[in-house]
Amino acid sequence: MTDRIVPGPGFRSGFASIVGRPNAGKSTLVNALVGQKIAIASDRPQTTRHTIRGVVNQPGAQLVLLDTPGLHRPRTLLGERLNALVRDAFNEVDLVVCCLPADQRLGPGDRYLAEQLAALKRRPALVALATKADLVSSERLRRHLLGIERMGQELELTWEHIVPVSALTGFQIELLVELLVASLPAGPVYYPDGQSTDEPTETLVAELIREAALGLVDDELPHSIAVEIDEMGPREGRPPQSPLLDVFASIVVERDSQKPIVIGHGGQRLKLIGSTARQQIARLLGTPVYLDLRVKVLKQWQSDAKLLRRLGF
Repeated sequence: MTDRIVPGPGFRSGFASIVGRPNAGKSTLVNALVGQKIAIASDRPQTTRHTIRGVVNQPGAQLVLLDTPGLHRPRTLLGERLNALVRDAFNEVDLVVCCLPADQRLGPGDRYLAEQLAALKRRPALVALATKADLVSSERLRRHLLGIERMGQELELTWEHIVPVSALTGFQIELLVELLVASLPAGPVYYPDGQSTDEPTETLVAELIREAALGLVDDELPHSIAVEIDEMGPREGRPPQSPLLDVFASIVVERDSQKPIVIGHGGQRLKLIGSTARQQIARLLGTPVYLDLRVKVLKQWQSDAKLLRRLGF
């Protein structure tokens, strides 16, 4: 984060944590609010594995969004650490935006999240969202909104707003920005105008590779996949008008039996992951990319503290 800039009087700024159970549409929402892709999105649960900051600049205001992993009942050391990231975020934000997908009934996971919010000693302002509103009928959406209100009353949670939104279609995204900004306190400028995230480039590249892999592997593998950037930098000797970024990366799995699944018959799946990721990386960074992908096994990395540290968790 850069040094804080003191703005003129009346400037509002602050932090909002975007929370929800896995696959609630959090990352897609953050991308829609920021106006560009900074977080990978997938229909696989627990896609987000670290807190991602996205910056929304408005006239007279700056909103910093924290896209957090899905809060869940953990089964591994990785799961425990992801939950800790979510709870830590509760303590450093002005707003908590709770994503409750309209295409699924309010269930134990949603109530577990609401109970965590109710137990906070210092409770930020709370906003409830009925995400994925485009996927349901108006009657189903109405019942879902009433259910959110009822759950809040049962747990003595006060929602500042309950808003149906669709990040996919843009439904009420502008209204949501207005409501969130209006709830911010007076504050400084945390990020310079034009900066949309503080994610390191290597992290963004690794996440785009993981997103490509998640979209092309079997259902049982997503939790076992991580990506490690082995080396990255501009190709030496290239003329300034024709740059090339070299990326050497490894897709990490937990068991020997998972490696051939990622590689695919004759290496075809790995090639497709590589070509898909390369296009996304080039689009993000605005430069041609050479991507060299390998697959390696780190036994049971999700439950190994040393390997988790190595992989950035």
